[in-house]
Amino acid sequence: MADTRTKLLDAALDTLRRHGIAGASARTIAATAGVNQALVFYHFGSVDQLLAAACEHGSTRRVAHYRDRFAAVTTLRELLDLGRALHAEEREQGNVAALAQLLAGSQTDPKLAPAVMTGLNLWIAEVEQALGRVLASSPLAEFVDVTGLAKATAAAFVGLELYEGVDADGSAQALDALEELAVLVTALEDMGPMVRRAVRARLTRSIGPRSRSHPDH
Repeated sequence: MADTRTKLLDAALDTLRRHGIAGASARTIAATAGVNQALVFYHFGSVDQLLAAACEHGSTRRVAHYRDRFAAVTTLRELLDLGRALHAEEREQGNVAALAQLLAGSQTDPKLAPAVMTGLNLWIAEVEQALGRVLASSPLAEFVDVTGLAKATAAAFVGLELYEGVDADGSAQALDALEELAVLVTALEDMGPMVRRAVRARLTRSIGPRSRSHPDH
C-alpha cells in the first residue's frame, strides 16, 4: 500500500487532471488521497511544494515507463511511431493535461517553474538521446542542433495536447506532417553517396555546420 506521501503525490496529479491548477487546493487533494488535509502541510509545507514534487514524481515515473522503448528506437520513423503511441497513451491517462496545467500555473507562480522544468528535462533527455542516435548517420547530422530539436519536440508534445482539445483534426494533421518529414529524411538517407554529398555541400553553403555556426556546441 502506498505511503501517505506517495498518496498525496498521486492525488495531486489526479486533481490536476480532473480539476486543473485552479482546483488544486489542499482540501481537494487530501480528499482525493483519502487523508486529512493537514498532512499536505506536514509532508510538503504548502500546496505549491506538493504540486512541484508531484510534477517531478509523475515525470520520473512516466519516463521510466518508456525508457526501454526509447532505447530500442533506431530510425526516425520508429521515433515518430513511438511519439504517436506515447501521445495517445499519455493523453488517455490525462498525464499531458496535468503537465500542461503545471506549465500554465508556473507562468504566474515562479515556485513551480523549476520543478516543471526538471520534469520536462527528463523527457527532453530521452528524446535527445534517441534523436542523436537516429541522426548520427544522416547527412543532416552536422547541421542539426539535437538538443534544441529535442526541446522543440517536448514543447510540441505539450502543445499538441492543448491543440487537440480545440481542433482534433488539426492536431492529427500536425502529426501527419511530422510523419511526412520523417519520410523525406529517410529517403535522403537511402540516396547514394553522390546525392548525399551534394545535399551536404548545399547545406554547408546555406547555413553552415553546427560546429562552425555555433562554436559553443
